[in-house]
Amino acid sequence: MSTGNIGTVRLGTSGPLVGVQGLGCMGMSFAYGPTEDAGEARATLERALELGVTLFDTADMYGMGHNEEFISPFIRAHRDEVVLATKFALAIDPEDPSKRSVRNDRPYIRQAVEASLRRLGVDEIDLYYMHRRDPDVPIEDTVGAMAELVAEGKVKHLGLSEVTGGELRAAHGVHPIAAVQSEWSLFSRDVEDGVVPAARELGVGFVPYSPLGRGFLTGSFVSAEKELGEDDFRRQQPRFTGGNAKANAALLEPVREVAAAHGASLGQVALAWVQQQAQVHGLAVVPIPGTRKRSRVEENAAATRIVLGEEELARLEPVASKVAGDRYADMTFTSAGRE
Repeated sequence: MSTGNIGTVRLGTSGPLVGVQGLGCMGMSFAYGPTEDAGEARATLERALELGVTLFDTADMYGMGHNEEFISPFIRAHRDEVVLATKFALAIDPEDPSKRSVRNDRPYIRQAVEASLRRLGVDEIDLYYMHRRDPDVPIEDTVGAMAELVAEGKVKHLGLSEVTGGELRAAHGVHPIAAVQSEWSLFSRDVEDGVVPAARELGVGFVPYSPLGRGFLTGSFVSAEKELGEDDFRRQQPRFTGGNAKANAALLEPVREVAAAHGASLGQVALAWVQQQAQVHGLAVVPIPGTRKRSRVEENAAATRIVLGEEELARLEPVASKVAGDRYADMTFTSAGRE
């Protein structure tokens, strides 16, 4: 396995060995407006691997399967070098993509995994996540169905996304969970209350998504309504619109100060903070920032070499508590109401 410029860590006690930073592939073809240069996006996948990024993350709902198809040629060309992660559970109405439902039942899981395998063009998924939780289906039943896929050789390792500490413990009692994926950043730290301690206790790795606050922590935009395209879903997120956006932009000042001291970008400091939570909380932490550009993946990987001092960590500590607005307009699709 190529390790390049970044180190490696194991997700879970017996999970996959991966680079300490992964790559979120969603934005390459979904959610953040049209991909203007597909060739650059594909080159970004290659450059990430050269730098030692080996965990590549997608999901069946990103573009209703298109994102899996988009990264498939890269995955198949480097099958022995990469750790492929994808997800199931968010069922989208093809007649109206804005309508979503959560499915955790066994028949749907089996249908979903076969469709993902077909789109990705592989025989086995390295890390298969339950993308969202349906509280009406016992998590033991869901993980039991996922465990069957491991026994059948369709999946190597299991993961869960947006679950509570109690749900993680219940799931882990059925089958070892390699990783939990939830939003974790300077702007989003609620996971530290329940699921992070549970993951540490159980030896489960943590994969923070949106570690750059969907780009907001890089300072690349302030008002989603004014600066982002009509088809960019960040225009629908409360933190990035109206008065919330203006208030949250002001919270970046200590990030700028720390970045200046390191000769780094805002995004690099935000990523370094997330990476350093591995030492703070005592568990494997592998953030998956997303980008379509080689220059950005190089910048992100370089953040793994930034070490923040105690005074700098203390300066950044209050940021999350001051953030205005929820992560999503509809928080029922997260673990927030169940913890």
